[in-house]
Amino acid sequence: MTAAEIKYVKSLSQKKFRDSEGLFVVEGEKLVQEALASRFGVEKVYHREEIGESAMERISSLASPSPVLALVKKPLDISSSTLPDKGLFLALDGIRDPGNLGTILRVADWFGIDAVYASDDTVELFNPKVVQATMGAIFRVKFHYCNVPELCSSALKSGGKVYGTFLDGDNFYSKELSCGTEAPAVIVIGNEANGISAPTAACVSDRLYIPPYPAGDPGSESLNAAIATAITVAEFRRREL
Repeated sequence: MTAAEIKYVKSLSQKKFRDSEGLFVVEGEKLVQEALASRFGVEKVYHREEIGESAMERISSLASPSPVLALVKKPLDISSSTLPDKGLFLALDGIRDPGNLGTILRVADWFGIDAVYASDDTVELFNPKVVQATMGAIFRVKFHYCNVPELCSSALKSGGKVYGTFLDGDNFYSKELSCGTEAPAVIVIGNEANGISAPTAACVSDRLYIPPYPAGDPGSESLNAAIATAITVAEFRRREL
């Protein structure tokens, strides 16, 4: 592996080069297998036994480099505000932590969310930390960047529901929930520090609250965004059983 090739692979750790080259890095045997089996195009695969331990350490972004690394083609365009006429969707309103975004995609994959939409200020999908945290869900979950308030308005205009969690919301265990079987149901997940933004909150039709246990005695100020997503989505899916 030449020095120029090593430099090229390492450059993809930066967003500007991922954008200009249309590629992102996938590391680990499971993730590379997922990439090869997906609709994503794989540009190049590097195996440790072929390029050597030293070269793999230099191109890897992991503390303990994996035996295999691949360069994968980014989809041409993942921007879309088109909302199907029914289904259960997530709308991410300013999620900034790569680990949270990756975990949310795993949750979406597990619970069969029809698509995940995200505001433009949400962390980049192809950030290496996001890719690793998805554990392969990035290759299966439909993901789009969009104007979240416009998306939510579209859901309401088509007779759907827009849900968001708030401290002054209704106990969502006792509230009637629409699971998107007849019209779109959008669950908004807010920013880790500031919650759901004002423009998006104005489009929320149903304000929900995840109660602590014991009721009225929260031990923590709030739930992690990814954990709140898992709890919320699990309850929506439970209602369909």
